[in-house]
Amino acid sequence: MSKVTVVGAGNVGATVANVLAHHDIVREVVLLDIQGDFARGKALDTWQQAPIDYFSTRLLGTDDYKDTANSDIVVITAGVPRKPGMTRDDLISTNAKIVSTVTQSILEHSANPIIIIVSNPLDVMTYAAHKISGLPDTRVFGMAGILDTARYRAFLATALDVSPKDIQAVLMGGHGDTMVPLPRYTTVAGIPVTDLIDSETLDAIIERTKKGGGELVKLMGTSAWYAPGAAAAQMVASIVRDERRVFPCCVRLNGEYGLNDIFLGVPVTLGKNGIEQKIELKLNEEEKASLNTSAEHVRAVMEVYNSMELG
Repeated sequence: MSKVTVVGAGNVGATVANVLAHHDIVREVVLLDIQGDFARGKALDTWQQAPIDYFSTRLLGTDDYKDTANSDIVVITAGVPRKPGMTRDDLISTNAKIVSTVTQSILEHSANPIIIIVSNPLDVMTYAAHKISGLPDTRVFGMAGILDTARYRAFLATALDVSPKDIQAVLMGGHGDTMVPLPRYTTVAGIPVTDLIDSETLDAIIERTKKGGGELVKLMGTSAWYAPGAAAAQMVASIVRDERRVFPCCVRLNGEYGLNDIFLGVPVTLGKNGIEQKIELKLNEEEKASLNTSAEHVRAVMEVYNSMELG
C-alpha cells in the first residue's frame, strides 16, 4: 500500500484527498498546507467519514514537510486560484514560485516520488516542477486532459441523452482555450459520435469544452474543484493499482508528434512507474495544425517562465 501526499488543502486538494481515501487503495494520505490547522481540519473531517463510507485509508493534515517523508506519489494543487477576468497566464509568476518551492521541499524528504501537477497554468507548472526536480520525464506530469475530456463527455452525454459511462474521447494539446478535442476519436459505445450528432451541435460542445474552466469561474467566482480533484485521484489510482489505463496527460514530448522539449497533453498509459508509454496517434492535417497551434501557445508561456529565471 502506498503513501500519497497532496500539497494544498484548498477545494481541489481536499477533494483529491477525499476521493482517494474513498478508493481505499493507499495506506495513508498526507494533506499538507501552509495553513496547518486548515489541512488538519480537512483531513480530520474526511477521516470521520471512514466509519460511514467504509474505508480504511488514514489521513494526516500538516504544515510540516517531514510528515511527507517517503511519499510514493505527490499531487501538487497549491497555488493561487483563477479569479474572474484573470487568464491562466496571469498566474504564472506567483504559482511558479509556489510549485518550485513545494517541489524542492518534497524532494528533501522523498527521494524518487511520482509528481502529478494540478496547479495552473498547468502546462508551464508541470515544466517548472520537472525542471526543478530533475526527475525523469516519466515521473513528473500534469493533470489536464482527464478533466477536459470529462467535460467534453459530460456535455455530449447531455446533448445525446445517454450515460456518460458509454462515451470515450481523446483530447490533446494545452490546458485552456487552445486544447484540441478529436471528434474522430470520440465514440458512444463504439459508435462514432459523428453518426449521432450534427456538426453544428458538436462544434458548439467543443467550444464549450475549451472554455469549460472559464464557465465555472464565472458561475462560482473561483475555479472548479470536484471534477479536477476526482481526475487527479483517478490518475493516482491507475498508478497505485498499476492499471496502465490510457489517459490524456501533460507530458514532456521528445519528438512525438514532431514536437520537442515541450509539455503538452497527449494520450499515455499510466502505471506503477508513472508514464509507461506515450501513444502517438495518426493525426490528419487539420488535427496536426490545431495541435501545433496549441503547442505554440504553450511554448510561449514556457518562455515567459524561463525569462523569470525562477529555476
